[in-house]
Amino acid sequence: MKRPITTLFMLMSIDGKITSGFSDVLDADRDWKFVNGVKEGIHQYYDAEQCTDLWSLNSGKVMAKVGMNEKERSSFRTPVSFVIIDNKPHLNEKGIEYLCSWLKQLVIVTTNKEHPAYACKEDNLNIIYQEEFDGKILLNDLTTLYHVDRLTIQSGGTMNGYFLRNKCFDYLDIFIAPILIGGKDTSTLIDGDSITSVEELHLLQGCKLIESLTLKNSFVRLRYEVLK
Repeated sequence: MKRPITTLFMLMSIDGKITSGFSDVLDADRDWKFVNGVKEGIHQYYDAEQCTDLWSLNSGKVMAKVGMNEKERSSFRTPVSFVIIDNKPHLNEKGIEYLCSWLKQLVIVTTNKEHPAYACKEDNLNIIYQEEFDGKILLNDLTTLYHVDRLTIQSGGTMNGYFLRNKCFDYLDIFIAPILIGGKDTSTLIDGDSITSVEELHLLQGCKLIESLTLKNSFVRLRYEVLK
C-alpha cells in the first residue's frame, strides 16, 4: 500500500505531556501561553508550524477544543489542507464551514454515517467514510485519491499510539517546552495500548537523532528519523 511520508510534529512538556491535565477544558495551545517560563518562548513552536507540510492530519476533538466550532467564515484561504478524523462527532456544521472557508481542502474521515459534514455543500469538502477506522487504508487513500506526498501528523496521544503500532511514522519533530505537568491520566506524546509480552517487542520503534537544537527561553527542538 502507498502512503505519504509522515512527520509527527508536536509540542510536549519535559515529562512528555501534550496537554495541561485530564479534562477537555484544558489545552496546551491555550493554557501554556499564560505560564511563566513557557509563554516567553512558545512562539517558536508556532513559527515552525507555519513551515510544516501543506497537508496536516488532526482530530475533530482537537479542532473543537481550539474553538473551530465558534469561528465565523474566513475571508482568507490558506494553501494548507487538513485531514480530520472525527467520529463522535466533535465538529459541527459551523466548524466545518469555517474550515472549508479557511483551508485549500478539507477531508473528513469518519465512521459516523450521521456526521454533520454530510449536510455541508462546500466545493473543497471531501468525506472518507470507513465502517471501522483503518489508518493504513486512510494513508493509502490520501496518496492515491488526493496525491498527498508528505503529511504532518498533529493528532492526540491515542491516535499517535495507533500510528506508532502500525509503523506509520517516518520522522518526528518534537518541541520540548520547559514545563512539568504530571498526572498519570494526562495525555502524552504517545498513548494507546501498552504491550504486555516479549512477543510484542516488534511494536516498539527505534529512532535516529537527526538534529538537536537548543532554542531561546529554554525550549528544545528534537528531530528524529524513525528506523525501519
